[in-house]
Amino acid sequence: MTNAPIILAEHLTKRFGDFTAVNDLSIAVEPGTIFAFLGANGSGKSTTIRMLIGLLQPTVGRIEVDGIDVIRNPRRVRDHIGYMGQKVSLYQGLSLRENVEFYAGLNGLSSETLSQRWGALRERFGLTEAEHEHAEDLPAGIRQRAGLALAILHQPRVLFLDEPTAGVDVRSRGLFWELIQDESDAGVTVFVTTHFLEETDYCDWVCFIDGGRLIANAEPEVLRQRYSEGYRIDIAVPPTDRAHVLQLLGTGTQETDSGVFKAAPTLDAELLSTLDRVAARYPHATIHVTQSPMGDVFRRVLAESGVVA
Repeated sequence: MTNAPIILAEHLTKRFGDFTAVNDLSIAVEPGTIFAFLGANGSGKSTTIRMLIGLLQPTVGRIEVDGIDVIRNPRRVRDHIGYMGQKVSLYQGLSLRENVEFYAGLNGLSSETLSQRWGALRERFGLTEAEHEHAEDLPAGIRQRAGLALAILHQPRVLFLDEPTAGVDVRSRGLFWELIQDESDAGVTVFVTTHFLEETDYCDWVCFIDGGRLIANAEPEVLRQRYSEGYRIDIAVPPTDRAHVLQLLGTGTQETDSGVFKAAPTLDAELLSTLDRVAARYPHATIHVTQSPMGDVFRRVLAESGVVA
């Protein structure tokens, strides 16, 4: 990370009596990035978020969000952030539009600003037809999109999402992540927790915690290089061609029942060029490249940290 962090936590610790929920945690989040904050249930994720947004005072440590000292000015920081949890906060008995007007009032938006902002979000998030439906009647995927729309209604610079895709189908999760990436592309910093480790492939940075302490903190590609075989390259090719393909791919390539296999920490320019040569020389060959699943990476992180996965 090269820019000054927009989220900075130093030596963050939270104790509840004799129990330490967060233990000397230090993280820095670069502006405009999607930062995945991961860990098992009870690892300290939600406690950390509550401290970062000013809802919970740390026992020890320092927090800055968008240049604001969160511990000294917890109310002030809330104008700069949006928050969405696993359970979307929509008031039952009110329509979606009435919920929007309620949240606009909380954030001090004028009628003109609300009209412009909600008009754009309603169209972009596909909420027009649901606008007059009661909150309790909305399907999970629409509730999720509505929750994100409400969280960014006041155009915050930092967005905190705590398990936002829990309980929705795969298609809705994909659409939701497209919206998150749009926000990041517009310069919003997104701090997100998720149980779906494959969603980290949408993220710029990944942080793993366990037992309230930091155990890994890097870009997804760096974590894959350190805690997995990186990329698996399988080439289906007839036996008559395998010797040459093995020679082209070099050290570490193995013959398999269907062709050849190679593990590579990264897909560098030299390797990609070699695969292009294989494809050109053997157009009938099938080249399949897969990344190590982030779940495997997480289990390796836990194992090397002395934690039983």
